[in-house]
This record gives sequence, C-alpha cells and structure tokens, in this order.
Amino acid sequence: MGRRAEFVPYRPKTVLNKQKRADHWFWTRYSAYPYKGCQHGCAFCYCREEKYAPYDDPNDFAYVIQVKQNAPELLRRALSKLPRDAVFTGDYQPAERTFELSRRMLEVCHDLGFPVFVLERSPLVLRDLDLLQAIEARARATVAFSIISTPDAPHYERVCALERLAPKAEKRFRAMEVLARAGLITGTCFMPALPYLCDDDATLESVVRWTADHGGRFVLAGGLTLSDQQRTYFFDVLQAQFPDLLDRYQALYPPGSYGPVTGTWRKTALKIREACVRYGISDRVPRPIVPGEKRALNKRVVEVLANQAYALELEDAPAHRVWSYRKAAWAIEDLEQDVDLIYRHMGRRGLEGIENVGPQLALEVEALLRTLRNELGGSTLTLDGSGF
Repeated sequence: MGRRAEFVPYRPKTVLNKQKRADHWFWTRYSAYPYKGCQHGCAFCYCREEKYAPYDDPNDFAYVIQVKQNAPELLRRALSKLPRDAVFTGDYQPAERTFELSRRMLEVCHDLGFPVFVLERSPLVLRDLDLLQAIEARARATVAFSIISTPDAPHYERVCALERLAPKAEKRFRAMEVLARAGLITGTCFMPALPYLCDDDATLESVVRWTADHGGRFVLAGGLTLSDQQRTYFFDVLQAQFPDLLDRYQALYPPGSYGPVTGTWRKTALKIREACVRYGISDRVPRPIVPGEKRALNKRVVEVLANQAYALELEDAPAHRVWSYRKAAWAIEDLEQDVDLIYRHMGRRGLEGIENVGPQLALEVEALLRTLRNELGGSTLTLDGSGF
C-alpha cells in the first residue's frame, strides 16, 4: 500500500504576500494560499525548492499537507487595509474537498471587491463556479489551468506519470469549457514546458488548439526551473522512470543553474505565440480591470507596455530595450495621478516628465491613450481634482 497523505492543521500569523505593484504575468499584486504541500505531487513542481518548501525531505511535499486553519480570517483582516488589486489564490487539491478553505478565501475577495486569479490542475474549481461568477460581476475573476500536454500529444503518458495524482488534462479542458460558457476569462498556463517532453511542435500546436476549442482565451508559456533539493528530487524521478532523459536534463541544468543553459524557453514561447495567432487567442493573460476603476486607463497602458517588453524579450532584443518598456510600465503603474489627465494638462511634455518615460516612449503612450480611450468607451475621466 502506498503512503497516505496526512493533514497538519495550524494557525499561521500571516497569510497574504504583497508586492509593490502587480506582476506582468498574471497581473496579481497579492497572493494567499490555504495549504502548504500538494497531494497532486507533480514531480517538477518548483514548490519543492528549499525557499518554498516547509519540509527537509522533498518526498514529504505530496504527503504532509499543512492546513492554514485561519487563512480566511487572516486574509480578510489584511485585505481590508489594502488598495484593491488582483489576488492570486485558490488551491483545489483533494484536501479542499474536506477543508473548503479556498472557497472561504474567495468569499473574502468577493465581499471586499478584490479581483482574483486562480491557477489550477483540478476541475474541482467548478464547485465554486457560483462564487467565481459573483466575483466576476463585481471585480473580475480569471481561472487558468496548468496544462502542458494533451491526449493526442506524443509524450502524453510520460507527462501524466510526472503529474502523478493531478487529474488528466482532458478533465481540465472540460472544466475550462464550462468556465468559458459561464462568461469567465479562462485559458492555459503552459507551465512548465518540459524539454524533450512538451516542447515539440506537435505538442505545442495541440495545447493551443485544445485551449481555443474549449473556450480558452490565452496560452501563457513558462519554462522549467530546477534548484537545490528540487533539482535532486526531479533527477531521481527521471532516473527511476525515464532514465533515457537523465543525461539530457543534466546537460541542460548543470549544478548551480536555475533555468536551462540554452535558450529553449524563448524558442518554445515564440512557437506558442505563433500558434496562438493561428487560433485567434493570445499568449498573454488579459489584465483584469474592475468596473468603474478610476485609473483604468493607466492599467491598460501598463498592460500594453509590459506586453511589448515580453515581445522584445522573445525576439532576443537588447536588454536595454526590454528594460525601457518594463521600467516605463512600472513608472505609470506607480502614478497616483491619471496618466490621461497629465496628458490633457501638459501634453506630451507631461508624459516625458514621468520617470523612465522619455521622448520616444512618450510618443507611444500618447498614441495608446487615444486608442485605449476609445476601447474603454470614451474617456471616463473627469477633472475632479484627483492628483492635481
């Protein structure tokens, strides 16, 4: 008989992680999770790294589940004092059927009007469809599924073996379709793209096609990282299950490396982008904008600039060009004033006065303001004295 999971309830002092601003991947500024450890036990999960894992033995990750009993109460207390922005939350491993902490944390986000981003490997998330729709109506809810292969892909059975107890990809796609029909933004996080298992052209094409066919609006690609005890654990799994891959992975991830030593991730992400264009979806997660948000235009400008930085990164553009867009996006994200009001009061000169927005980027922001203002239904901005 295999090892059974054990659950260790405890009461942490804090549950919310905060960033200065929203990230440019999932558009979340906050994150809060109800459990440590995961019964799915995917062999490649980065959460086994020493800086994330609460276990000395990485084998405990899938079997010793620490349950944050007071997570919903801590989340309510923390969010009630913070500016409204997207929260990365939800964990629908089997433990959630018993403890229902993910649902209670979503209830907190709904009550306080915070958008949510949920990344899942389980159709159990559909249990809370009613709550996700309520959040969408008030603040926005995005649900993505972590999927790295499909039933018709060349190495699907091997990938399933590495995903251990995670529900099969076809079940995740069916759940995606339900969410899409319910009016939620949903899609695929192709993470991590496993070299020699998921990065072949047939698999990439298939993942994008299945996503589009099931109502997904995006496929976001991310590479495999390996560090410290997680690297050792993953290589042990390969040795036991797929020894033919071990030497190839050891060459890609030598001691001391975190990502692959070659540009495999960039090539994979470019192919994902090309496939997304063919199927009419995006390779980026759309940024949630809360209805009636005062600085909605700022956030849309930031989204476009961040996506341009990502595009330049995929094209292997010089680092200074990538960073020019990234830093300009951060500067506009940090503005307390509305960028459109700055432009109306001071013209292009006002845009150039924003930190890290020089003359060339000011021209681009000026054009963006004109375009995005129309997309948002005309200017919703008024000279109400905000920031002036």
